[in-house]
Amino acid sequence: MKQFFAAGLALALCLIAPLRAASAGELIPEDILAAMRQADVVILGETHDNPRHHLVQAEAIAALQPGAVVWEMLTEEGAQRLRRKAVNDPAELERILQWAELGWPPLAMYLPVFEAADAPVYGALVPRAAARAAMETGAAAAMGADAARFGLTVPLAEADQAAREADQQAAHCNAMPPEMLPQLVAIQRLRDAVLARAILRAQDETGGPVAVITGNGHARADRGIPVFLSRISPGLRVYVLGQSEGGLIEGRFDAVIDSPAAPREDPCAAFDKS
Repeated sequence: MKQFFAAGLALALCLIAPLRAASAGELIPEDILAAMRQADVVILGETHDNPRHHLVQAEAIAALQPGAVVWEMLTEEGAQRLRRKAVNDPAELERILQWAELGWPPLAMYLPVFEAADAPVYGALVPRAAARAAMETGAAAAMGADAARFGLTVPLAEADQAAREADQQAAHCNAMPPEMLPQLVAIQRLRDAVLARAILRAQDETGGPVAVITGNGHARADRGIPVFLSRISPGLRVYVLGQSEGGLIEGRFDAVIDSPAAPREDPCAAFDKS
């Protein structure tokens, strides 16, 4: 994909150039890159709106040159369209992926990641209808025939469920009705399982290694994608990179790279009733 939108990439890099390291190739320590090179699956976590996190991901992918890249942000339909068509510029990429309809930060932040590897892309975004189904009937029903295989038919242990509900409440500014919290946990589990399924498919079809672009919450080794991968394919060598902001991150990872927090409005301001 490298050759498809060099001009647009140049523009994107101009926008985020102040966030780069003093020279290219210094964002990821060599020992972390060496460990990544030994893995079958490298999960690259992020805070979605932090441009520096995407530069770290791009550097990792450029170094690894994976056989496939799985994206949390893409629908499988969009990924299939991209696999079938050479893309000439960012505007065309945005149209093919229907990026503006997906609710993610501007595509310019992600262009360095797209540019970093000439590899097939796979989409693992859970459609809105499936997310609604998970809220109404649970993750297992929304997953369908693969639910038992991925363990979604097995309830979480009580303490684990409670911890995840507390995390969801905190992530939503402590503004969620308590009855919604199990539904939010179900959606998170569904998304983790769908990402794992896409990774396994990409590994099977391309031979790997597979790189994964996803949020830190899905990447975390103690409850996210790696848990599902270990259930289905315990022999896979999985390496998980988390990306923190100002040293803050939740969960367990094989390594964490820290970046300054991206400037953003207070996400909890909308819940302020005062």
